[in-house]
Amino acid sequence: MDRIIKDGEQLGPKDQAERVAMFRVQVIGPLLARDFQDHGELADEIRAIAAKHHRPPGTSLGRQYSAPTIERWYYEYRHGGLDALRPRRRSDAGHARELTPEQRELLIDIRREHPRATASLIVRTLELDGRLKKGAVSASTVRRLYKEHGLDRLKLDSADGRIRLRWQADRADALWHADVCHGPAMKIADKTVPLRIHALLDDHSRYIVALQATTTERETEMLALLVKGMRDTGLRPGALYLDNGATYRGEVLATLCSRLGIGLLHAEAEDPQARGKMERFWRTLRQGCLDHIGTPGSLQDVQVRLLAFLGQHYHVSPHASLMGQTPAEVYETASREAKPVTDAELGLALTVRGRRRVRTDGTVDVGGVTFETRAGFLAGKLVTIARSLLDVSTHPWLEYEGARYLLGPVNPEENARRKKEGPMANRPRQGLDVPFDPPGALLDALLKRGPHDDGGAR
Repeated sequence: MDRIIKDGEQLGPKDQAERVAMFRVQVIGPLLARDFQDHGELADEIRAIAAKHHRPPGTSLGRQYSAPTIERWYYEYRHGGLDALRPRRRSDAGHARELTPEQRELLIDIRREHPRATASLIVRTLELDGRLKKGAVSASTVRRLYKEHGLDRLKLDSADGRIRLRWQADRADALWHADVCHGPAMKIADKTVPLRIHALLDDHSRYIVALQATTTERETEMLALLVKGMRDTGLRPGALYLDNGATYRGEVLATLCSRLGIGLLHAEAEDPQARGKMERFWRTLRQGCLDHIGTPGSLQDVQVRLLAFLGQHYHVSPHASLMGQTPAEVYETASREAKPVTDAELGLALTVRGRRRVRTDGTVDVGGVTFETRAGFLAGKLVTIARSLLDVSTHPWLEYEGARYLLGPVNPEENARRKKEGPMANRPRQGLDVPFDPPGALLDALLKRGPHDDGGAR
């Protein structure tokens, strides 16, 4: 061999056509190694080869070949050798039958999202939407593409014994998905801080209604995100679809949704496929954004990058589930039946109440902060404390016998300047204002007796 191959040289096919021919010889190799006694025996072996997957040169995915194709290769090789298996030039070459990488990716994604859609329906839809130039791609070309990638027939997900059918809300804002994603750890002031990203996704359009970077995944973050989504859109969703985590099982969230007429739906346990739409978004977010931000230094930096990704890429890119349309296009043009929501309604829906007893000095603790009331007659009374979670900067208030009384933070300096008021201070006085001063009366009596009287002051 040293005399035939020089140093640095490597024996291999001279061109792509010969490489394809060599691959086809490998496919039919089991047929060449045997002498078949009858055609039935040959047919059995061909069917066995057709049932296997083979990876063509230049591709990363395996595919199957039909029994007639394998039989044709077998006889062509027997009569013409390797050259007979070289791919022939198509008679319709030059008629724009090749697909660009972008078109291939889009068509494959659409088929995976819509396994029941025919190739002709997909092509026609993309042409009507302007995603494909009319006549540029034929349905037969698309069918061959699907066959190459093993997508030539419907494959139902029945791993758990159930047939899973595709479902989608028929209008925007009918159903919002809520979920949280774990991002790369942040480095803030030399401390490692977790990154949690909360999102709300519209089921009909795949549009991200709200997205927020935080460091925790508590119920409070979910509530803040839901309020932000409703404030930004001015609408309340028909229902929320959540997982079974503690973040989405809180009493406050259930109360808010009940007051606003929002349905709460929770995915079944051990059924990750039910959360597929959110998982698809998280995968897109990771590949397009989170995998490239390194070690963030602040939540603000992460939030800016997330919003830029949504506005410049995700919302304006064709989505396979939308037959090539963008989430922004579908969300903006979709029909709606969702009810509007105002800040006043949100404030009422987010009002929480609890029972407290007012101290004798008119103070009461709410959320770890001491507040006081000027309604002195409430001292010692059992009252209802109310506050709205819509704006945490607003003060709570008291509710007693149908009336509402304001609370304010304790101000020691002001309290020192104003006259002390007892429990009767706010009640109307009856009769005359008669002075009553026992020490003063004693002093007057002492002064009237004089300094030298018996019992006088010495």
